[in-house]
Amino acid sequence: MIMRRRSRWLAAVSLAGLALSASAASAETMAEAIAMAYDSNPTLQAQRAQLRALDENWYQARSGYRPTLSVTGRATWAETTIPRTSPLEDIESNSGSAILSLNQPIYTGGRVASAVSASEADILSGRESLRRTEAQILGQVIQFYVDVRRDQEALRIRQTNVAVLQRQLDESRARFEVGEITRTDVAQSEARLAGAVALLNSAQAILATSRANYEAVVGQAPGDLAPEPPIGSLLPGSIEQAWDLAENGSPIIRAAEYAEQASRARIAGARAEQMPSVALQGQLGYNGLASPLHTDAYSRALSGAAVVTVPLFTGGQTLSRVRAAVERNNADRLGVEAARRSVRQTITQSWSSLQAAQSNIEATDQQVRAARIAAEGVLQEQRVGLRTTIDVLNAEQELRAAELSQISARRDEYVAAAGVLSQVGRLQAGYLVPEVSRYDPAANFNNLRVTWGWVPWEVPISGVDGILTPKPAVIPDRPIPVAPASLTTAPSR
Repeated sequence: MIMRRRSRWLAAVSLAGLALSASAASAETMAEAIAMAYDSNPTLQAQRAQLRALDENWYQARSGYRPTLSVTGRATWAETTIPRTSPLEDIESNSGSAILSLNQPIYTGGRVASAVSASEADILSGRESLRRTEAQILGQVIQFYVDVRRDQEALRIRQTNVAVLQRQLDESRARFEVGEITRTDVAQSEARLAGAVALLNSAQAILATSRANYEAVVGQAPGDLAPEPPIGSLLPGSIEQAWDLAENGSPIIRAAEYAEQASRARIAGARAEQMPSVALQGQLGYNGLASPLHTDAYSRALSGAAVVTVPLFTGGQTLSRVRAAVERNNADRLGVEAARRSVRQTITQSWSSLQAAQSNIEATDQQVRAARIAAEGVLQEQRVGLRTTIDVLNAEQELRAAELSQISARRDEYVAAAGVLSQVGRLQAGYLVPEVSRYDPAANFNNLRVTWGWVPWEVPISGVDGILTPKPAVIPDRPIPVAPASLTTAPSR
């Protein structure tokens, strides 16, 4: 009975392995997984929408240079009762008016210019946040891709281990029946097989979790995954080169630098509240009876004025805002240094993990070769009576452990390499899959430059208003190479 149950169980495991290997008609590559996540991942899509919303802040700030036009209409009815001795006298009146008002700022003391500069720096910082999100998503794609492949291989190793131990148990029972070994040897084989079955069940659960993680970030369940292509040629040659690349390429550092520029512009905006402002104002009004309505009898009033506003005393509020803006800028300047240190620390950790994983790959390769030879030798020696059953079981266990360490070391190397690329700013679709249609974060912003509400005289007004306002300094982007070693052109391992 026990033998039949185990045979049925092993058959089910074998069928599951065959179904897993045949779940897709063709192998799915890492480049395809990255392209799919790049186009459809909801987290990345939401970050792009956030950036487009951030672009609107520049448009709203820029509207401070543009005229505002409003119209006000009013219809009034009034009844007045005058007390007399007798009778009371009621007086009714009504009126209607329409006023068209125009206001054109000429000089705001730098208030609008500071808001525009701050919004530009915020947008540049938002683009770096988008790059960081992209690197995080692509890093997850790479990690979950190699996790699925590792866990598929681990499941295969566990299945092989169960099959080998089942054969070992069958042999032990046969030898026990003829009196070559004791019941203890059979029990040892049974215990190892039961433990292997438990580990196989755990391997199936781990693989299911990895597949779910992959589906969550890519958007579809993994099929037959092709071997991951090498990315070593994308890596910097040394940790010093990685630090240098990160100084200008890390989205974390660049976002912190743009955030500091934005807070510096807001200092100028706080100080501009102490400056005078100049505006042109005009009104066109009509006034007459609302009932009966005869618009040709309405009186007309037209006025124009140049208004100069000079703030004299605000109870210390303006100076307090200046001090607060200065301290926020101090915090952002310190944030830049903190970002540099954090990136340097993470690069060092990833680089050390990469070096360790590469060394482990060499060590585990040697370990697997030696363990395989040892397992075969112990088995042969056991058949001629030189080794016991427990020696064979231990040798098999050491071989499976070495094989699992080997696939884990390869996975760790790949993930560590992706971590280095993420920190230096190279974990982008443009580097990894140049053929993918890349999202241009500047396209939406460029469309807002000349759109509804734009007037030609805002350009000279902005030039005068922004004379004393710091402009954001754009950090030059490192050009994306034309597929020197992409995931689509590199040979598979």
